[in-house]
Amino acid sequence: MTQSTVALVTGASSGIGRAIALRLAADGTTVIAAARRADRLRALAAEADGTIEPYELDVTDRAAVASAVDDIVARHGRLDVLVANAGVMPLSRLDAGLVDEWDRMIDVNIRGLLHGIAAALPQFGRQERGHVVTVASIGAHEVTATAAVYCGTKYAAWAITEGLRQESPPWLRVTTISPGVVESELADTITDPVARTAMAEYRRNAISPGAVADAVAYAVGTDADVDVSEIVIRPTRQR
Repeated sequence: MTQSTVALVTGASSGIGRAIALRLAADGTTVIAAARRADRLRALAAEADGTIEPYELDVTDRAAVASAVDDIVARHGRLDVLVANAGVMPLSRLDAGLVDEWDRMIDVNIRGLLHGIAAALPQFGRQERGHVVTVASIGAHEVTATAAVYCGTKYAAWAITEGLRQESPPWLRVTTISPGVVESELADTITDPVARTAMAEYRRNAISPGAVADAVAYAVGTDADVDVSEIVIRPTRQR
């Protein structure tokens, strides 16, 4: 990593995204930390002592994501890395019928990823270099009860990112990070009581967000001719 590397990290106000922003900034990257909760982003920037720039952004707003990338390029002259991390996880059984929550997962976890890719690819093409890192989930590889829709969105994120990797020219690097159980606020969005109870037990053994950030830093920090296609990272107790 060099001082001139510029990375946009979405979903950076808490959890994995926050840890990724801090880790990349510590490695010398100029980090634009994006999320909806501007107050948390300002606190993150203050903690990082000026090495992280807060950027209020809703990834479900396609025009706003495109404008964010344009603004970053206008101010920094480039964008080298997109870490598409924004995600939500309001789990529920399908017969709970929480359609609004399903729609929210589709909007953030799938459309938000696509909006980032659509905004970043033209700039990467002009540079003939770039790196897309998608934070998916172990849910991209398995389905559990109460997680059908969430896993569906993460299967989609995995598939979209793998399709991008196959379509891309050699100068574009593409990585999927698939974490298992991680300490985060994601479970706090679960309103369904059955899913909340199941998740409390499921999350008894979890890794820190920093462990996932280390995986992202490894993928981003490899040589330009090395494509780390996917990293699955989970607690040793998660089988």
